Amino acid sequence: MTAAPPSLPPSVPPPGGLPPEKPPPLQGLRVLDLATLFAGPLAAMMLGDFGADVVKVEHPRKPDPSRGHGPAKDGVGLWWKVLGRNKRAVTLDLSTPGGRDALLRLAADADVIVENFRPGTLERWGLGWEELSTVNPRLVLARVTGFGQFGPYAHRPGFGTLAEAMSGFAAITGEPDGPPTLPPFGLADSIAALATAYAVMTALAARTTTGHGQVVDMAIIEPMLSVIGPHPLWYDQLGYVQPRTGNRSRNNAPRNTYRTSDGSWVAVSTSAQSIAERVMRLVDRAELIDEPWFADGTGRAAHADVLDEAVGSWIARHTRDEAMAAFEKAEAAIAPVYDVRDVLADPQYQALGTVTEVPDPELGPIRMQNVLFRLSETPGGIRWAGRPHGADTDEVLTAAGFAPAEISALRAQGAV
Repeated sequence: MTAAPPSLPPSVPPPGGLPPEKPPPLQGLRVLDLATLFAGPLAAMMLGDFGADVVKVEHPRKPDPSRGHGPAKDGVGLWWKVLGRNKRAVTLDLSTPGGRDALLRLAADADVIVENFRPGTLERWGLGWEELSTVNPRLVLARVTGFGQFGPYAHRPGFGTLAEAMSGFAAITGEPDGPPTLPPFGLADSIAALATAYAVMTALAARTTTGHGQVVDMAIIEPMLSVIGPHPLWYDQLGYVQPRTGNRSRNNAPRNTYRTSDGSWVAVSTSAQSIAERVMRLVDRAELIDEPWFADGTGRAAHADVLDEAVGSWIARHTRDEAMAAFEKAEAAIAPVYDVRDVLADPQYQALGTVTEVPDPELGPIRMQNVLFRLSETPGGIRWAGRPHGADTDEVLTAAGFAPAEISALRAQGAV
């Protein structure tokens, strides 16, 4: 792990660090990750980041597809190094009798299972909630699917892209005269992962009261709908359907990206009235503040052309550094538009330890996003990056009570 930056306050633990005298908050929690692509595995990763013992279960001959997604180095998939971090990697063919029995033995001592098979698949293998809860009544089973466990679409294949389309996100994203726009990364999956980790912790909290586990039914289409705002309420009460507005907002202005004189881009936000007034004074257009429509965000949004011209023309006469310095001095809200190179060089990200270095036996030192948040007393951390396919199978099965002969028999059957 990288050392804490010198500016880190002494009350905050080193980014990614795990002080030996303070175990992570989820130490002792046992998680079986049966899921693939991407919401379920990302949720399991988040639990592992804070100390849970996560065992990643993959098919012996069909590894998690994320191992082959995106760029690779020396034949090693880089995305997997992040998604598989803090997980032990085992192989089991759950559709075989041997794989089924092995999973039930592992489930007997687990706290959480995360899976994303189509509804009915685990039941077909004899691994449904009835069987799992019989061997472990305290188990929490998190089922992450595109459309949930019931309803007319439940058996459809579901991916985050479909949630981004069906939630209304794509319909409001993009330029007014352009097509609906999808994000160039797994936005819906990531939001569903956050929701799944929250749901799992909620179910575990309930277990302390009830004494038994339960099923989490997470449909990827639902968290995405939750985060786009009060659109259903707007339509219900006003019949209002938000159109695509590009980078502009229907709630306030100026709010856009603007090009600087040196060819860079910056983003400006004026959600607060006081910030909007500071920006107008800064760009030498204080007379606009006296306009009746300037008094609230909706009025300003209706005059976005005027405000964008005022802000955009001022920024276009200044370099990015000049614009940033002027806005900061005026206590107005601005940010540079970064690509990943800028992120890695940014002093604020460096101070927070947002990107950390992890030693890896296959690739050497590698950099990736750190754990999601900092805890002052029981921090999380990255203990290792994604492991090779099946690297920990024998160790995990042995710890679960399997004799060497049993493991050899499973391997001969193709179950591991």
